Amino acid sequence: MTRYGAQFGPDVTFLGVDRCDLSDPASFAEADVVVIGAPFDGGTSHRPGTRFGPQAIRTTDYLGHDGSRPSLALRTDGLRDLRVLDAGDVEMPPGHIETSLTRLRQAVSTVAAAGAIPVVLGGDHSVAFADAGGVADVLGHGRVSMIHFDAHADTGDIEFGSLWGHGQPMRRLIESGALRGDRFLQIGLRGYWPPPETLAWMAAQGLRSYEMTEIGHRGLAACLTEASAIATDECDGVFLSVDIDVCDPGHAPGTGTPEPGGLTARELLDAVRRLCLELPVVGIDVVEVSPPYDHADITAALANRVVLEALSAIARRRTGVPFDPSLPLLADRDTP
Repeated sequence: MTRYGAQFGPDVTFLGVDRCDLSDPASFAEADVVVIGAPFDGGTSHRPGTRFGPQAIRTTDYLGHDGSRPSLALRTDGLRDLRVLDAGDVEMPPGHIETSLTRLRQAVSTVAAAGAIPVVLGGDHSVAFADAGGVADVLGHGRVSMIHFDAHADTGDIEFGSLWGHGQPMRRLIESGALRGDRFLQIGLRGYWPPPETLAWMAAQGLRSYEMTEIGHRGLAACLTEASAIATDECDGVFLSVDIDVCDPGHAPGTGTPEPGGLTARELLDAVRRLCLELPVVGIDVVEVSPPYDHADITAALANRVVLEALSAIARRRTGVPFDPSLPLLADRDTP
């Protein structure tokens, strides 16, 4: 019998995985991955609604919430081959962005210190300052690189009179010393922001940004190969930050700042799978899902699958068995 579990309220977890309590270390002592909700949209500059993102990402699925998802391609079950727990949502009061980010950073640091991978469900992208910073607090400032999927660079300085917002977390991370600018890789940028002075600051920090024109010309695979080599040079782990607006609005309409001309859903899933198969991923966030602007749960379903693809690939990586995507489905993909 399919077990659906809680769909609303404080008991809901990611696809029915077990709950843990970050105030009780014994409850997550054996975890490989801990899911954390960051229901905050106080950093948005356009359309709100991402505070409802964590619940949508956890529950948008058609297979029932039974704590199992065997991957056809990878021959792993990310929810069973890994010990995945859900710590619920961090309390992030609207209108109090610094308090909210501090609480999230503490929660992520608690998970990382226990040796588990934090997977943060946003929320707007302001939460990246807290979650990537929380991992760096444990593993060492300057020792964690970032691969950042986004339509926007999120390297603004002062916006609307504030240092904090969803257009600024990457600058704050680099300025704080938590992450190195020259180990910061951005995939999918496009559109009409940021202005020249912000681009100049990015260049001075050594950021490498792959704009969609370059991706279209060189191919996504080549760009990912180059980004991966940079991300693993002189760093101990990689933080993967996925803003769902990296995808074209036709594939992810439910987001606050949609920008035409992005990746397809398939390209994003393939990229996340590849990076989690090949790299030492130490943290993940999936942000900017705004259910009020979604259509038929398209965006929430994609975000859910981004998380699953990452978990499946991490599970496969831990087996030590190479994955050959060129083999047909019924071939023996478990043999090197």
